[in-house]
Amino acid sequence: MKPINEMKVQFPSRSVNERLARSVVSAFAAGLDPTLDELADLRTAVSEAVTNCIVHAYPDSIGKISLQLRLFTDGRLSVKITDWGVGIDDIKQAMTPLYTSGGEDRAGLGFSVMESFCDRVRVRSKAGHGTTVTLDKYILSRHTEAV
Repeated sequence: MKPINEMKVQFPSRSVNERLARSVVSAFAAGLDPTLDELADLRTAVSEAVTNCIVHAYPDSIGKISLQLRLFTDGRLSVKITDWGVGIDDIKQAMTPLYTSGGEDRAGLGFSVMESFCDRVRVRSKAGHGTTVTLDKYILSRHTEAV
């Protein structure tokens, strides 16, 4: 299915840019007239994915993060977060609740949070080459003409 609207933004893996990513997603989703709960869910999932890039993909450096947003006629908003960092050796293990490679100060709930707030979460990764997380969220638009 071809998107009816899309955009892509790229930014450095600095903590301050996690807020930028949430704001960009909120502004893009506004055309679907989401509820406050739908918007909060989406913002939280994106925040977790971008934070994973900042903390895990580039643990000792600043790299780049790409945020691609695509909107479809069926109300699906697809958010693809890509980094070119260290990658994930074992995706299944990384997605296990409470597992973390980030040390004692990390809860290991990032993927669980993403899955609880989105309709679909896909993860592709290659060790040494980076990770792509795709979040799909269906927004129940009450004003389809806004699309």
